This record gives sequence, structure tokens and C-alpha cells, in this order.
Amino acid sequence: MKDSFKTLFWQDNKLVMLDQRILPYEEKYLTLSTAREVADAIKTMVVRGAPAIGVAAAFGVVLAAMEANGNTAKLMASCDILAAARPTAVNLFWAINHMKDVIEAHGADASMLRAEAQRILDEDIAACRKMGSYGAEYIPDNSTVLTHCNAGALATAGWGTALGVFRSAVAAGKNIRVLADETRPRLQGGKLTAWELQKDGIDVTVISDNAAASLMRMGQVDAVVVGSDRIAANGDVCNKIGTYSVALAAKAANVPFYVAAPVSTIDMNCPTGDDIPIEEREAEEVTHINGVQILPSGVPVRNPAFDVTPAALVTAIFTEIGVFKDNIAKALKEALVRDL
Repeated sequence: MKDSFKTLFWQDNKLVMLDQRILPYEEKYLTLSTAREVADAIKTMVVRGAPAIGVAAAFGVVLAAMEANGNTAKLMASCDILAAARPTAVNLFWAINHMKDVIEAHGADASMLRAEAQRILDEDIAACRKMGSYGAEYIPDNSTVLTHCNAGALATAGWGTALGVFRSAVAAGKNIRVLADETRPRLQGGKLTAWELQKDGIDVTVISDNAAASLMRMGQVDAVVVGSDRIAANGDVCNKIGTYSVALAAKAANVPFYVAAPVSTIDMNCPTGDDIPIEEREAEEVTHINGVQILPSGVPVRNPAFDVTPAALVTAIFTEIGVFKDNIAKALKEALVRDL
């Protein structure tokens, strides 16, 4: 499999990222030179997906260090601005806290922080490839797999989590067909997942969100693989809104429901999915499509961006350190609690 695009990268002392708001219509890269610009890019979803947000935040700290010019207090304040950009993706806070640890140990050295941010980026790609290889073993040859939202290279530093599993399966010689839920209201499945899989030559078909359950009932789906923005200590999985509905349908149709996510997405300090803050986004994402109003004016709108799938509905979680299944909460605790 080739790397046909880059989600974000460091170049000439600036952070460059692919503007995902305008895909698939235009492939445009933005160059960011301040930490506040990075925070705004995270908030407005220029960059999205938990791992990619974490990497972006790490480089945002680098830009903040360059701006602070040795002033640690100013640098720490910029870290807090970055951390406030979005509330749900735990990778954001993991990356910020990690960079703060580096600052406390070594000071506001921008060159050292840049090397650490690059290491986070490189390790994210390596983690995606590793979890992809684990997950690919669970994907049958000549199968149809379904995914929700975008958990691909666009949501990470490269390769992807759920879509990384598909890429690894194809790289291993398996023949797979991907069904991509369109994923309302922002249509990340239809716009982003379809774009990047088509770009890589992987067989992909977009379906409406409300078609997934029916196709599973008819035996037209062999497995579901999704990503995650935060996984609680008990194995509850927070992902893009609509994931819970897919998991319920998969359970009813006896279709395995898999989650692919790096260890940094697992929050052992969060007991259950009920403790995960769910971001509520602006009503315009629902009332408008591409700037065109589709609902009557004045109608109230709820727009939760994420939902929680209970661990009981999860068949297995693919990570870079292995596969967690059966008693997921116990397995997570045994593998990760020592790192707290």
C-alpha cells in the first residue's frame, strides 16, 4: 500500500496539515505558525480523529515554545489553550500532558519539543501499522466489512486505525469490500473514508447510515470495524455519533463488532463510558449541508458529536500491543494499569 497523502507534517518550522473540511472537493494544505492557529484548526475540524488531534497538539506545543522564547509560564498557558480545543478525544490531553512532562523535565526548549512531537507522529504511524496487522487476522478473505465515520489515515498521522486494518488486510493479499456509512451530520464516511480508500484503490461503497442495520440483517456484512476517540477502563467505547446504533445492529445480526485504537486512546482514569464528556457541536452542522439550509428556520436541534458503545457489544479491541477480547475490562487493567 502506498502513502498517497499526508494528514499533517512539520516543515520549515511550521505545521502543515491537510484541510479536511473541504475534502473531497479540494485537496489543500494549510500552513500554521502559531499554537492558537493549531487550536483553532482542531476546534474547527481542519484536523480531526483522536490520534491526529493528539499529534497536531504536540506540534502546537512546539510552536508555542517558539513563541514563548524560553518563558515557561507562557508556554504552559498555551498548552492549556490547546487542551481546551475539543473535549472528547483523550489523545489530545494525553499528548499535551506528555509534552508538559517534557517541559517540566527539560524546560521550554523548542528543538527538544520538536523532536518529541516528531517521535509521537512516527510512533502513531507505527502503532497504526501494528494494530492493522493484528486486526487484519480477524478479517476473512473475500469479505464485506462495514465502518462508520473516518478512522483512516486522515484521522491519524498515517495508515489509520479501522481503515488501517483494511489496508493491512489488502496488503496481506486479502480481497475485501468496504461499506462506508455516510456518517451524518458532517458526512465523514461519505466524504473522507470514501475519498481515501478510493485514492488507495480499495473497493469502497457508501451507504446511508440507516441502511447499515438492514444490510447486516440480510447477511451482507461479515464484520464491523470502527475507531474510537476514547475507551473507558471498563471497555466502553466512545466514537462518532451513530456507532452505538451500528453496534446494536451488529449484535442482533450476530456480526462481530471490532474497535481499532492506539493505547493512547484508552483512558484508565475514566471508569466507564458514562464518565466521558460528550461534545455538543453547533446546530448548523444539522440544519445546513454545504451552507444550504435544509431544515425549517427556528426548529431546535441537538447535535451530540459522539456516543458510547458498552463493552458488552464489543467483540474485540485491536491495539498496537495486541488484541483485547472476552473480558475486556480485566484485560485492559492487566495490560495498562501499571502504566498509570
